[in-house]
Amino acid sequence: MKVSIVSIGNELLSGRTVDTNAAWLAAEMLALNTPVVSGYIVGDEVERIVRTLRAACEDADVVLVTGGLGPTEDDLTREALAALLGVQLVFHQDLLDRIAGFFTALGRTMAATNRRQAYLPAGAQALHNSVGTAPGIAAQREHRRIFAMPGVPSEMQRMFTDGIKPTLKALNAGQHIVVRKLQCCGTGESNIAQVVGPLMARGRNPLINSTASQGVVTMHIIATAPSEGEALGMARSDEQLLREMLGPAVFGVEDQTLAEVVGGMLAARGMTLATAESCTGGLLAKLITDVPGASRYFLQSWVTYSNQAKTALLGVPTALIAEHGAVSQQVAEAMALGARKAAAADYAIAITGIAGPDGGSSEKPLGLVYIALAANDRLYCRRCEFGQPRAAVRLRAATTALDILRQELAG
Repeated sequence: MKVSIVSIGNELLSGRTVDTNAAWLAAEMLALNTPVVSGYIVGDEVERIVRTLRAACEDADVVLVTGGLGPTEDDLTREALAALLGVQLVFHQDLLDRIAGFFTALGRTMAATNRRQAYLPAGAQALHNSVGTAPGIAAQREHRRIFAMPGVPSEMQRMFTDGIKPTLKALNAGQHIVVRKLQCCGTGESNIAQVVGPLMARGRNPLINSTASQGVVTMHIIATAPSEGEALGMARSDEQLLREMLGPAVFGVEDQTLAEVVGGMLAARGMTLATAESCTGGLLAKLITDVPGASRYFLQSWVTYSNQAKTALLGVPTALIAEHGAVSQQVAEAMALGARKAAAADYAIAITGIAGPDGGSSEKPLGLVYIALAANDRLYCRRCEFGQPRAAVRLRAATTALDILRQELAG
């Protein structure tokens, strides 16, 4: 069984409202071992909604629809469903009585516009709404099942959980999906795709996808089988293949963060860490201390944004800054050495760069960052160019710094 999700509403297309409903439903489908194969967002226009619903029916066995069931003129899901099914809308007095009773219980009078919520496409069934006025709609087009729910998240979630989820669970009892995730860093998504090659072919089972965010590439292994044990075995087999192919690029599994993995490596070795940051403004220290128990290995941090602070707090010579500039390999290394000495730490990481949007030059472009690592017998510095915008430069720099330390700890 496959599912398509359709979200209806002009507000979703304008950017005023984020479509959290689709994400929530997709997660619910995964928990039900049911793949979501497509998703659509469409505005409040009957013809467009009909075309979108028709496309969703071609994609999947079940279509989940949210939005457009309110009492106003731009709530057109009922009309679109009727047009799709080739039937008329039929008035239901029992639905109107329930809607009126909802307002009475609140001590309010129902508006005349709410009457339209008592209409359903002929042959469709109403889905109970226990927290709002808009009934949902359950309909069938040939062998496709369509479930329309309100766009208000609280109403949609309750209606799905109580009235739709049990049906879908029964329909899909013979299918199991297992998802495994591998977290990678130190190489790009395109490089990974080139290495993995045929394993990422569409239509393959397990299906392998990749997503990239600020230097971290997540490999999703999605295995489908008649039993959970068989699906799990398929996913683990592909996970082992990916580990062999990607080698040290793999740093974690599931939702592990780079900071969590690095912190675990430091703690296991009884090692300590200090940081010195300029352009990242303490972001690296934040990522490190976001991990519970970071006090076991993280000693101290400095945000030395100005040249004077680099000299006063880390002992970076003024002559060195004058000769090479604050954004340079020499200054990054001096910052790392100064931080390690001042904190008496086993490792120290230093970051200095040009996050933008101003301050770049042909010699030192925007996004240029130097990351230095100081250890007992090793001093290493990497020159990186992260481009723009500012927030991305800062996060990529902090992520790369953590990965440099991870690779150092891994030998």
